[in-house]
Amino acid sequence: MDTIIPRPDQIQALVTDPDQGPVVMLNLLKFKERATGEEGTGADAYRRYGDAVIKMVEARGGRVLWSGRATHVLVGEEADKWDAIALVQYPSPAAFLDMATSDQRGVPEDSWASRGRAAEHGANRVPTGGTLVW
Repeated sequence: MDTIIPRPDQIQALVTDPDQGPVVMLNLLKFKERATGEEGTGADAYRRYGDAVIKMVEARGGRVLWSGRATHVLVGEEADKWDAIALVQYPSPAAFLDMATSDQRGVPEDSWASRGRAAEHGANRVPTGGTLVW
């Protein structure tokens, strides 16, 4: 099953990739029906996390290219349906790593806790070798 925390070998593969140019994270999220240990749904808790984290991404030269709900499965099975998808661009793997490992990341601790309380599971994919067309 997917998780919301990358393994050390996955981070290592990203930061040692020969292509150290801009990266786009494809975030696929499946939310818990109810957030664990806080008010609201998993989507509500993740929104609190996202509102705080977007400032960190932008402070490192990154930006959210697109985010939204995944409402239909066109190819695949219903089990493949994600609740939300976001494309987040970072100027380099190092910028992403700096954001992900900096002390408290400039975000209130309860926001980071919301991330873990929100998502049932998720997946991050890092496309490489493509061209951003917009």
